[in-house]
Amino acid sequence: MVTMRDVAALAGVSITTVSHVINETRPVAGDTRERVQKAIDETGYTGDAIARSLVMGGTKSLGLAVSLVSHPYFAELIAAIESEATRNGYSLVLIDTRDTPESEQAAVRMLRSRRVDGLLLTPSAGGGSLVLPELKRLSIPTVLVDRLTVAKDIDQVGPENVQATSGLVRHLAELGHRRIGIVCGKAGVATTEERILGYRLGLGRAGLKWDEALVSQSGWLAPLLDQDDPATAVVAADHLVTVGMLHEMRARGLKLGTDLAVVAYDEVEWATLIEPPLTTLAQPVEEIGRTAVKLLLSRIADPERPPETIRLAPSLMHRQSCGC
Repeated sequence: MVTMRDVAALAGVSITTVSHVINETRPVAGDTRERVQKAIDETGYTGDAIARSLVMGGTKSLGLAVSLVSHPYFAELIAAIESEATRNGYSLVLIDTRDTPESEQAAVRMLRSRRVDGLLLTPSAGGGSLVLPELKRLSIPTVLVDRLTVAKDIDQVGPENVQATSGLVRHLAELGHRRIGIVCGKAGVATTEERILGYRLGLGRAGLKWDEALVSQSGWLAPLLDQDDPATAVVAADHLVTVGMLHEMRARGLKLGTDLAVVAYDEVEWATLIEPPLTTLAQPVEEIGRTAVKLLLSRIADPERPPETIRLAPSLMHRQSCGC
């Protein structure tokens, strides 16, 4: 293994000088810094991150615990988080929570064992019931991302779900629909609950009655169609739900926007490739990711500052699947 001593010998400087260049603990003359950097490049020296963390009081790494489901939204979110972390001189350690409380707790403890300076967490169904009390008790710098709680004692950033979904429902009602349904994914997830709340709010604002038969939390469209008075318009609560709905409509020979009006929470790259194009709410994914990292770095720098909850509004991508 290449050591700092090897780098120092090749550069013709002391080990202390190499340390100052690597850790940026003291100014080093430009030509000396160049010799050290050249020696590092030639030897492939990587250093000892754990030893360095003991000296510097931190690993310059952030942990991200998220469910690595097959969902373009999370892939885009992770990319935004990693980009912002890198821009600030931090590496990102990613681990899958598998969207269960037990796996989530194991994932968070694994990140803690890696001595990450702070944690970014997308809570599993149940809102992080196992890990959040532990993180708060240990005063681990933490930011919740995407799936937020009603708690006021933790930093969190995610999409605005209630008013946005309400707007989708009201738009469908303004087009004359009276049997408006919603299809959701996994029950118990904060975003699911908030979008159902927004759906219910939208019905009330449109003067329509709540009908539990028009709510499917199974992810399936069929229950809304297989009834005596079926839905004529549907809100798809996320990307995966939208895909399943379109498959079901094709199997039944239903024409999008004509036989069934559809609006969806989550923009998808193929939204304009289908006929008619899909009306969606596009989340500000990149901004959510950047803001999450900034919040976490602020918490690391100032552990006593007041917690913040930031909701970022999605943008309506108005197309023709709603029947317009």
